[in-house]
Parts: sequence; C-alpha cells; structure tokens
Amino acid sequence: MGAVLGGFAAIWVIATLGYLLARGRVLGEHAPAVLGRLVFFVATPALLFVTLSRTSLDRIVTGALLVFVAGTVLVALIYTLIARLVWRRGTGRTTIGALGASYVNAANLGLPIAAYVLGDVSLVVPVLLFQVLLAAPFALTVLDLASGQGRPSLTSLALLPARNPIMVASAAGIAVAASGWTPPALLLEPFELVGAAAVPAALLAFGMSLPGARPLLPGPDAPDRYLAVALKVIVQPLLAYLIGRFLFRLDDAALFAAVVTSALPAAQNVFVFALRYRESETLARDVVMLSTLASPLTMIVAAVFLT
Repeated sequence: MGAVLGGFAAIWVIATLGYLLARGRVLGEHAPAVLGRLVFFVATPALLFVTLSRTSLDRIVTGALLVFVAGTVLVALIYTLIARLVWRRGTGRTTIGALGASYVNAANLGLPIAAYVLGDVSLVVPVLLFQVLLAAPFALTVLDLASGQGRPSLTSLALLPARNPIMVASAAGIAVAASGWTPPALLLEPFELVGAAAVPAALLAFGMSLPGARPLLPGPDAPDRYLAVALKVIVQPLLAYLIGRFLFRLDDAALFAAVVTSALPAAQNVFVFALRYRESETLARDVVMLSTLASPLTMIVAAVFLT
C-alpha cells in the first residue's frame, strides 16, 4: 500500500506548494484562474493528444471497464436525481456535483496506482479514455449550454465539440492511434513538454484555491459536498464490487482493478472545469479535497479483502 500512499503524498506536496504561493501572494490573486485556463486550453489537450496517440486500441473494452462505467453512470444518476428533484439545484451546479461524485483522478493518481498496485498501467487507460471521450465531453457540453444565453440552435450544438480543446485533442489522438502511424519524436516533443505541465499546474491551481477553504464548514454547499464525497468514496467502489462480482462475475484480478479505479478520488479536472465555467468552484474544490483525503482508506480496505 506504499504506492497508494505515495501517490497521494505527491499530490498533497504539490497542492501545498500552491497553497504557500497563494498565502505569500507570489503570483497574484488571479493566478488560480489563469492556471486553470492554461490547464484547460493548452496543457491538458497536449497531454491527452500524446497519451491517446500512443494507446493501443485493441485492449479498450474489458470487463473491468464495463463495471467501472456502470458504477460511474449509476452514481452520477443518483447525484443528479437528488440534486435536481429534491434540492432543486441548477443545471451547472448539478453537473459539477455529479462530476465530483463520479469523475475519477485517472491520470496523475490512477496511472501510478495502476503501475504499482495493479501491476499493469493499461488497466487504467480504458478508464481514462471513457472519461476523456465520453464523460468529459458530455459534461462540458452541458456546462457550455448552461453558461450560454438563450436557446441553443442545432448549429451551435453541432459546433460545441470543435470549440472544446479537450475534445479536439482527444479526437486527434485517437485518430492517430487508429491510423497506425507513429509520429516522429521531434513532432511530439513540444506536445510532451507542454503536456507535462498539465498535472502540476492543475495541482498548483487547486492548492492556490485553498487559503480560506473550510471544507467541513456548514453552509449552502454542505449537502451537495457530503453527498458527492460519500458517493465517490463509498458508493462508487461498492457498486463496482457488487456489479463485478454478481453481474459480470469477474475474476479476482479484474474485480480488484474495477474496485480500485472506482475508488480513485475526484479528479482535479473537476475543479478546472468549475474554474473554466465559473460554476460552483467551492463545491468542486471541497469535493476534490475531501475525497483525496478519504480515498486511501477505501483502497486499503479493497486491498485487504480482495487480494
């Protein structure tokens, strides 16, 4: 379990650096928003293009992935129904909360955990692809529409993917991988250099938003926050176990992979999306913070009982 704890420790070290920078006012008060835009428009698209262009597409659909997708959809649906029908939350706030409850940290935490805990990085790549190609585009489209004015036309709906750099970069990476062409290293090097900034910049932006944060403070966001964290840390991995064990009848290794990937905390990208659309930033930040603190316990329990 050292790898699990080590992965979380790295996250918090970088986030703490961001916190110290904000406390010292080193980069100015607008730095979190600027870094968030840098991550959203530049660094993350570059990282995803390089990663997906090198992905073998013949190992995408696995039993563990289907279990993960089923659990993710159910958790997002549960949150959405409660937020919309019971609490009457708006579309943007509901979307951010549903992302916090279901969108896992598959990149900067999922990849090292897959390598050192599951023993196979390829086990987390399908999760990353599902989130990048389906979950994120859907959520970003909803946020885009919720932030606009008036009723969208069919033309504006059709052009939404082309206006989103994450969707464009993902589609380009998949196209390169499907073509079988291997881009020369000289061509990919700029993307690699810029993409390498995505994870630390997102973590720094997250840390810089923490001064003054009170994630356990009562307030209007408290019900949304605790529901999202409970769904993320407890319900999603539990659903993965039940679906994988009794519906898909996965073997032990695949079941463990499905539970561990489902137990990953909410991704910093949820906070980046919230910054980008100026929607429920505090809710996103608190859910990411609390789920990142609580997820190691869930993974340790899964390792004890499933290995």
